[in-house]
Amino acid sequence: MDPARACHPAGPTAKMRPAPREAAIDVEDKTRPPVDALRYRMPRDLYAALPELAELTQHRPRGEEDAQAYLARLRSSTTPEDAVTFTAFAAVPHMAIWWGYESLRELPQAVGPRDRDLMGLVAAWTSTPTDDLRHRTMQRALFAPARSPAVMLGLAVGWSGGSIAPMDTAPVPPARAPRSIASAILSALARAPSGRRSVHLAGVIAVAETICRGA
Repeated sequence: MDPARACHPAGPTAKMRPAPREAAIDVEDKTRPPVDALRYRMPRDLYAALPELAELTQHRPRGEEDAQAYLARLRSSTTPEDAVTFTAFAAVPHMAIWWGYESLRELPQAVGPRDRDLMGLVAAWTSTPTDDLRHRTMQRALFAPARSPAVMLGLAVGWSGGSIAPMDTAPVPPARAPRSIASAILSALARAPSGRRSVHLAGVIAVAETICRGA
């Protein structure tokens, strides 16, 4: 059995409810995030707190535009990939990593045999986010032979909060984990067959919408 699927988490918290929409990723099979799924309710506040985000997206939030409205505008723009980057930054790290895991799980061509154990660790951490699991996931990702999408997601787990190793108390820049999550998803999408890439992207964003609706 595929360890990543065997450890497939139902979602980051017990507070979630089934999502009502369908998309390329089966949103019916996902769960609705809790009300504290986002770092900030207003995207403008997110951009102010994490200025690195402005370096990675071509668009900017408007005035009183909330997360759901801004995500919808990004999705319909000429650069819908900005919706992925925005969500990676907007969601709290635990939620963003769960979303990243679900996105990669639906793109099997992006997860090779060497990544399956690491995906299993990521899945285990989303269900039980202990420091021990976080450190183990980080160590496995750091020593991986290549920076695959799964490895980038594993690094994001390590950078999600707290020390990156038991004896390393240096603070981690808050933009490091969301950058890695966005890179994981976008590089996974780049590995999809060109004729299916837009369909997969739409599915990834559909799950992101459930996160923004929870705000």
